[in-house]
Amino acid sequence: MKIKIAGIGSYIPEKKVSNTDFGEHVFLNEDGTAFGYPNEVVINKFKGITGIEHRRYAEDQHTSSDLAFFASQKAIENAGIDPETIDYIIFAHNFGEVKYGTTQSDMIPSLATRVKHKLQIKNPKCVAYDILFGCPGWIEGVMQANAFIKSGMAKCCLVIGAETLSRVVDAHDRDSMIYSDGAGASIIEASDDETGMLAYESATYANDEANYLFFGKSYNPDLDPDIRYIKMYGRKIYEFALSQVPAAMKSCLDKSGIGIDDVKKILIHQANEKMDEAIIQRFYKLHDRPVPKDIMPMSIHELGNSSVATVPTLYDLLIRGEIENQSIQKGDILIFASVGAGMNINAFVYRY
Repeated sequence: MKIKIAGIGSYIPEKKVSNTDFGEHVFLNEDGTAFGYPNEVVINKFKGITGIEHRRYAEDQHTSSDLAFFASQKAIENAGIDPETIDYIIFAHNFGEVKYGTTQSDMIPSLATRVKHKLQIKNPKCVAYDILFGCPGWIEGVMQANAFIKSGMAKCCLVIGAETLSRVVDAHDRDSMIYSDGAGASIIEASDDETGMLAYESATYANDEANYLFFGKSYNPDLDPDIRYIKMYGRKIYEFALSQVPAAMKSCLDKSGIGIDDVKKILIHQANEKMDEAIIQRFYKLHDRPVPKDIMPMSIHELGNSSVATVPTLYDLLIRGEIENQSIQKGDILIFASVGAGMNINAFVYRY
């Protein structure tokens, strides 16, 4: 038995924030000192590395569970199912519900429960829970749905990835320009043909790598040090990703029995354009192959890094033909892969 993505949906907030909107920000070094060059230089360097030109922020009245609800409605409609038949709702996020203008995270009840409530699902046997797995959370949720369905515990799962990262960033940290808001949702069911997940790989590196992403105080020493924001050691994450992600992808592909030349697309977490390109380069180098043209669809230029939402959103955009010069056909082999806080890595090989 294989599982497949029977329905997909995403929600991309309408509020677009451009790089130029950061022109008046007061960016500081970690020790609180000012940069020795203007913001224009910071922004140009940032775009050259990350590829990000725009990102989306949620409307003030919306929270992560709202974005997830909107995406879930689309996934349910796309799958053509009765939501009352959903056995599990698995919601991947990292920071819970953070209302606009506040700093406190709210996770009671779970965000999955909130989505079930908003979908008005009455069936008490539809079990709703959250997972915290960093940016690879949606992929990990799909793997959990795979386990539930193969074990006979479920027939249909709703797997969601949603985040409002714009509300947990330090405005004085230039890394704040990376993050964005959004949601992606999927209906996972057993496959009745040759489509679906062929193999998977997942790992947590928690020795030296555990705190590469963390919650820390603002770079502005005048702000309350007890208020925390998302922080990262970018260079360490970059080196870790280049070392571990290609190997995990290769292991996953080897398990699937699919040859490297049969892979049509690689959908990788939209974290950083240069890093993603380097990961793909190393992956193909492990197979002694050049990187095929257009193998890696990208959405980061316009949508930024919305953490758990990037991969399902990318897949939704791809199958709807909304990524320029990118398309897939029935039977195509895809690799989904991600890396993030934990440090966690995962991947799965999928026949569309």
